[in-house]
Amino acid sequence: MKGDMTNTGAFLQQAVSTFRSVLSDNLAGIYLHGSLAMGCYNPEKSDIDLIVVVKDKLSKEELKQITRHVLLLDQGLPGGNGIELSIILESYAREFAYPTPFEYHYSQYHRERYRSEPGYLCGGFEDPDIAAHFTVIYYRGKTLWGVPIPELFKPVESIYYIQTILGDISEASKEITDLPVYYSLNLCRVLFYLREGKVSSKLEGGEWGLRVLPSKYRPLLRACLDEYIGQQGNSPERDGEQLIEFAQYMLAEIIASG
Repeated sequence: MKGDMTNTGAFLQQAVSTFRSVLSDNLAGIYLHGSLAMGCYNPEKSDIDLIVVVKDKLSKEELKQITRHVLLLDQGLPGGNGIELSIILESYAREFAYPTPFEYHYSQYHRERYRSEPGYLCGGFEDPDIAAHFTVIYYRGKTLWGVPIPELFKPVESIYYIQTILGDISEASKEITDLPVYYSLNLCRVLFYLREGKVSSKLEGGEWGLRVLPSKYRPLLRACLDEYIGQQGNSPERDGEQLIEFAQYMLAEIIASG
C-alpha cells in the first residue's frame, strides 16, 4: 500500500493535540476508523476518518473554533480527500440510537462552505451512516486518545449496519460506470459481510471477491483493486456493459443473502 505513514502519524498526533486543546475536559475520546484504521489507506485517494466523542453539547463559538482548526488540519494533508469527521455525544456512543444524532460534521463535501461561509454548520440532526462508523470502530477501529473503545462503544445491532451498507450500494447498477472502483469493491464488501459476517475494508472485500466470485469477473476486480491501491499500468480496460452486469449480479446475490 502506498503512503508515508510517518506523515500520517504526525497528522494524527496533531489532530489529537488540537481537539484536546479546543475541547479540554469535554473531550471523551478520539477514534480512527475507515481505510487508515484497516491498513488500506492511499494518501492520493483516501480520506482520514475520525469520530470525536464529547461529554456535553458544544456552543456555537466552540463549533466555529473547531471549524477553524479543522480547516488548518485539512489543509496540511497533501492529496487525497482530506478529513472526514463527526462529533458525537458520549451518551450515543454508550447507548446507540438509530439514526444517530451528531453535533458536527466535516468532510470534503462541506469544505468549501466551511471556508467561504463563517457561520456555516453541518450538525444538529441525524446520520444513519454513523451505524457503520461505530461498527467499524468497535471491530476494527483505533483509540487515538481517551476512553478505550471496548469501554465506550457497544456492538451495533447488525440490522442497522446492514441498512447503512445497503444504502451505499443501492444505486450501483446506475452509477457503477461512473464510479467503478467504489461500487465494485463496495458490492464485494457488502456481500462478504452478509455471507460471512466480516466487517471489512473495500480492499478486503475486493480480495474476497477475487477468491469466491465467478472467474469471469476476476479481471474486473483485479483492475479495480490495482487502481484502489494506486498500482498503475497493468489494469485491463473496464467494459461498461460488464460493469452493469456485475452490479446486477452482485445485487441479486446480496438480496438472496440478506
